Amino acid sequence: MSTTIPVPARSGDALPRSLQSFKSHIHKRLIRRIDLSKLDLLRSGELEKEIGFVIESLIAEESIPLTRQEKERLVIEIQHETFGLGPLEPLIASPGISDILVNNFNNVYIEQDGKLHKSDVTFRDNAHLLQIIERIVTKVGRRIDELSPYVDARLPDGSRVNAIIPPLALDGPALSIRRFGTIPLAIGDLLEKRTLDHRISAILEGAVKARLNIIISGGTGTGKTTLLNVLSAFIPSDERIITIEDSAELQLKQDHVVRLETRPANIEGRGEVTQRDLLRNTLRMRPDRIIMGEVRGSEAMDMLQAMNTGHDGSICTVHANTARDALARLSTMVLMAGMDLPERAIKEQIASAIHLIIQLVRFQDGTRKIVKISEITGMEGGIVVMQDIFRFEQRGTDKDGRVLGEFRSTGVRPKFVERFKMINYELPSDLFDER
Repeated sequence: MSTTIPVPARSGDALPRSLQSFKSHIHKRLIRRIDLSKLDLLRSGELEKEIGFVIESLIAEESIPLTRQEKERLVIEIQHETFGLGPLEPLIASPGISDILVNNFNNVYIEQDGKLHKSDVTFRDNAHLLQIIERIVTKVGRRIDELSPYVDARLPDGSRVNAIIPPLALDGPALSIRRFGTIPLAIGDLLEKRTLDHRISAILEGAVKARLNIIISGGTGTGKTTLLNVLSAFIPSDERIITIEDSAELQLKQDHVVRLETRPANIEGRGEVTQRDLLRNTLRMRPDRIIMGEVRGSEAMDMLQAMNTGHDGSICTVHANTARDALARLSTMVLMAGMDLPERAIKEQIASAIHLIIQLVRFQDGTRKIVKISEITGMEGGIVVMQDIFRFEQRGTDKDGRVLGEFRSTGVRPKFVERFKMINYELPSDLFDER
């Protein structure tokens, strides 16, 4: 059976005036003409070729004088409208763009090199933007409507998506996309970007291989998930890794990985699966490593319990401005589990479970840096005791606004170095000398 898409006779649609309306007009005619039942039978290359042929024939029927470049651009844009993300496709294809922020249909910003710029990309109207949002969320089994007017989702490449629509968004639908590159960053990329230096890199590699429990702390957009991806590359390939995320975005390269993702409640308020539910199930799946994308609620209690009961080498992220704030947030989230535990008992759990806190900061020039690595050493008088191992000391900015500074050792030799020796992971003897 042939899989060619049939092109019936032309309908008598009137041609709209503007080019944007013309594109919409051709798109609507395309949807009416193609045989949707046969699209699944076509491979990607054949599909693009067939759709391109239909679009070109529709444009020719309208007898509108277009240059070859205009015609090619129109064909591509209509293909994006039909199967992709419409006006956002060129932005998605650009590797230098890290964030796409759609405030409304004609107000789109992008982030490049840590700086926000207004884009010339626009949607036809709010209904057009809403159509693209619905296309994104339905592909991952989510929904967005008046009953559920906001949603977290992801793109096929792992990029994180958040959308919110009226009546909560007063000026029309808003869409935020946190881009993830198709090729995950490696430790060499972070060294090149001066997110850390070789000494910190050696410590973090040893910390992962020695199965220390690590918290990655930082504000929004500081690179917590990127660093988590980089650290995961140090996990031996013979260990079973289970990841737990609200919206799956981690890009682990090992073969022995099980990826779990939460599920929101359905329209009847049933069927919700939380991170805490997934974590409890994970403990029955014989994990060697548990990686949680972000701890943000009652699952903090179960995560600490897992770290304290043989699941060493776990890594997770938490939103906090300082390492001390991260501990305070963890204490608060443990209370969200509904267990009436005394404050000291919670702090003892934290002190015994967590070995290392890595604090990330995004500076005014858009760069992200590890500003502090702190070791938790125990409890003293009801307080969790930490000692800083490395820190970034900012000296100021240059004439172009770039941050100037150095990574410095505090001179403290951490206790976890003994665990490095147990796995024969050697560090230079002067690595922790103050300088």
